Amino acid sequence: MRILCLGDVVSQSGITALEKVLPRLKREYRPDHILINGENSALGNGIDRRSAEALFALGADVLTGGNHSFQRKDAEEIHEEFPFLLRPANWCGDPFGRGSCRIEGTRYDLRVISLQGNLYMSKCENPFLALEELLREQTPRDITLVDFHAEATAEKQALARHFDGKVALIFGSHTHVQTNDARILPQGTGYLTDLGMCGAQESILGKGIEPCVHNFIDPEHRMKITDADAPYIVNGFLAEIDEKTKRCTKIELINLREID
Repeated sequence: MRILCLGDVVSQSGITALEKVLPRLKREYRPDHILINGENSALGNGIDRRSAEALFALGADVLTGGNHSFQRKDAEEIHEEFPFLLRPANWCGDPFGRGSCRIEGTRYDLRVISLQGNLYMSKCENPFLALEELLREQTPRDITLVDFHAEATAEKQALARHFDGKVALIFGSHTHVQTNDARILPQGTGYLTDLGMCGAQESILGKGIEPCVHNFIDPEHRMKITDADAPYIVNGFLAEIDEKTKRCTKIELINLREID
């Protein structure tokens, strides 16, 4: 089984980047499933109906979430409406939508779980305990993937080490900077600390450079943060999973720029 995972889509520039690149990635890698982190795909931030529908139309099977999942006005409605649009499963309280989903197949079922970290993030339930609880519902047919939307690399690595061998893939999102540590852990779980992003290459995390720099230098007179534009960057990876053992056998990083 081949899984294409793509990093945080940032605003319209990220959607435009995928419109240009995703058909090529489909032809080259022939993925069985496509996962995209979409929690920043709306203009500004968050996810809305327009951006969710655009990413599903491009071929996403599942859209994972994060700390901006409910940033937009219609977010609660669309999270209830779209069964494969996920918010973090460990969101505090009784949130709208769902934190995991299952795509039923003939030989296996693909289970996708969205989690959020606790360190340097908005408050959420303990992701380690939340994942342990979710895995109690795992069936012998399940091949399980986890998008861990977190700031701290140590928290991401700790989660991966703790659950090595219990799921097929654990990959991080949120920082918008792709890491160079793709690996298969000793018990067979594929791992990457952060997928990176799909969006504007000449930017700071997909946003305009000038206001971001200004706000660090003079935080008392903040400029409005704007979305950056082309040229694009597309980050993610292609993973291969053995359907019988439910272990990852290969991870290939994807890091495309508009000149590629």
